[in-house]
Amino acid sequence: MNNLTNNQKKYLRSLGHHLKPVVMVGQNGLSEAVLLELESTMEKHELLKIKIRTEDRDEKHKMIDKIVDYSKSNLVQVVGNIVLIYRPFKEESKIVLPRK
Repeated sequence: MNNLTNNQKKYLRSLGHHLKPVVMVGQNGLSEAVLLELESTMEKHELLKIKIRTEDRDEKHKMIDKIVDYSKSNLVQVVGNIVLIYRPFKEESKIVLPRK
């Protein structure tokens, strides 16, 4: 996991603005099935929106931390219940980040 600069996060937010959430975390939280779906989706997408359905703020932040740790991604943005994460492909990243 690399630390992203504010400029890089801003760039990724602009790319992620039009994305729809691909992974949904429901009332059952981060089940094994959700984590497997997250991993398979990260194989296809470097930038990913996730919708977390919980009203409990602490629970939401714990889920976000677990998602970032599990997926070895960078947290780009959290707006309400929508999380934007980024993990470059191991081979040939499609997203070219601005220089630090």
